[in-house]
Amino acid sequence: MVDSSVVSRIVHESYERSAPLMPTGRWWEQLDRDFSRRPEAFDLARADRLQIAAAAGFDHIVRAIFGTMVGATAIPFGFNPIELRRSMRSVGLYADMAESRDPTRFFREPPSGVRVRTKRGRWFPRFEPEDGICEVLRFDSPFQPVHPDQHKPYLRHDENRVAYARLVRHRKGPRPTIVAIHGFTAEGYLINEWFFALPWFYRMGCDIALFTLPFHGPRQTRFSPFSGHGFFAGGSSRFNEAVAQSVFDFRILLDWLQRQQGVEQVGVTGLSLGGFISAMLASVEDKLAFALPNVPIITVADLVLEWQPIGALMRAALAASGLSPADARRLVAVSCPLTYPPVLPPERLMIVGGAGDRLAPPKHSRILWDHWNRCRIHWFPGSHSIHLDRGEYLTEMARFMVGLGFLTPGAAS
Repeated sequence: MVDSSVVSRIVHESYERSAPLMPTGRWWEQLDRDFSRRPEAFDLARADRLQIAAAAGFDHIVRAIFGTMVGATAIPFGFNPIELRRSMRSVGLYADMAESRDPTRFFREPPSGVRVRTKRGRWFPRFEPEDGICEVLRFDSPFQPVHPDQHKPYLRHDENRVAYARLVRHRKGPRPTIVAIHGFTAEGYLINEWFFALPWFYRMGCDIALFTLPFHGPRQTRFSPFSGHGFFAGGSSRFNEAVAQSVFDFRILLDWLQRQQGVEQVGVTGLSLGGFISAMLASVEDKLAFALPNVPIITVADLVLEWQPIGALMRAALAASGLSPADARRLVAVSCPLTYPPVLPPERLMIVGGAGDRLAPPKHSRILWDHWNRCRIHWFPGSHSIHLDRGEYLTEMARFMVGLGFLTPGAAS
């Protein structure tokens, strides 16, 4: 029997007999040591099996490229044995916050009324609706790092202290607004317009926005070799603070939309790293209408161990430092969605996962699904890069939003 929370024809293999992946207690200590090697099995028709194998093959190529990029630029500076030992010496503050399971200790509420500057956008070549306005939003981020040791090194990156978003809104508004969060290195508008089907949701009556993560696009550090490099290259503490700033800056945008623009409902969706941040927001911000991560990464320490060649380099660095996978998880547990209970109820949560995903493997969506009390989930027969049957999951997303009263009935037909 298929659980009603699985809203796709693809389901977990014998999942009704399976125990939850999410352990009780400190997940970073009790999660399977070999979680990074664990497969996720599905009941698949032959045609789906062939499609998934082909899509997964492409993901392996992309993963090798990303693993090489991150490994060549992050391991030497932020995750070498010396830096790992230094991180373990300073992890106490982060660990205390994680063990409390109180997200307000790490994710501090931003001030209200931050001034957001707007100007008409001129880089929306594919979608400029006649009944709408395209705007670029910009504001100075008042974020201060949580760990005192990070104040000087983190805040020296001036470009990252200005936050950006792009908004397409109806002239007759305000409307319910979907804010999309891009993936790692992928802040470009055109690719996200397609992946998130932003014009489609706009035509169903929503306003749409794309939020730029720290250290991406115009927020890159000086001499950054690629967009997003700064999110990981400064070691585990930098990563924790970048997640904290992502949530902090998003909440400023949310406050501006609701308090100053009069938007009554704002939902968030995100892809990959953006899915991770949207999942994190579900544990912090109860003003959201919904959170809908798409192919999210969830436990970053395990993901890095699985990617190659960075995984081999990280395992060698951990061994040279006398550290275990549990220690690596502990370094970033404070900024992980698994550490905190969601503040949104299960009916306002949905996950989209790719059965053939090899960049954010399906076990990441699965463990988040367990953590979120097995909320609504849709599996598509594709990978991280190739979203086969995308129309089906977009329809399920729209139905989910209709059920919440976010979209009007008939929008998902």
